[in-house]
Amino acid sequence: MFRKIFQRTSSESDRTTTLTGPRVPRHSSGWVAMLKFLQEQPNQRVLDIGPTSSQNINFLTGLGHSVYMADVVHEAITGPWNLPPLEKDGPPRFEAAGFFEQNLNFGGREFDVVLLWNTLDYIPQGLVEPLIEHLKGAVRKGGLILAIFHSKATGPNTGFCRYHVTETDAIEMQDAEQHPVQRVYTNRRIEELFSDFSNYRFFLAKDNLYEVLITR
Repeated sequence: MFRKIFQRTSSESDRTTTLTGPRVPRHSSGWVAMLKFLQEQPNQRVLDIGPTSSQNINFLTGLGHSVYMADVVHEAITGPWNLPPLEKDGPPRFEAAGFFEQNLNFGGREFDVVLLWNTLDYIPQGLVEPLIEHLKGAVRKGGLILAIFHSKATGPNTGFCRYHVTETDAIEMQDAEQHPVQRVYTNRRIEELFSDFSNYRFFLAKDNLYEVLITR
């Protein structure tokens, strides 16, 4: 699902991903840097990837930005996009073109900000590089992508969650569907994946998560 939020308020009743449990605040250096950008640059076009969050919609539109949302993880895992291997014991395949056409068809729009969150940890392997390439073509020069990665595949803070933004240096984590972490990325691998982008800043933390702010 990909849609623009025209109103400053929105019901979450149409979301496809179930959110459970309390919202737990977490300090985010990456969000601090992104928030500064959003406060200093008016009329930005923001793509927020994740289950619908009325808090995110209200906050971002309150700053004067346009908000678009896409629930990529849920759609990629539950939709008909995962294809069987061409050969026995071969790698699984993913119908990326069809997925983008139905779920991330931007219609020629370009974005200034993408809140990618921890999407790359949970989507099928065959979608990772195509998604980054798809975003590269949709983010304006100088635009920013905020991504979060797990340093461990199991253990605390590895469950799929929704991130809700705030006006502070914290983001709020709320448990969602129980999708496992598919892979753990090294810094080198992240640099390789985003090699066509101009810059990236790594923010390390002590909770098995780290953040990267990527400049187009």
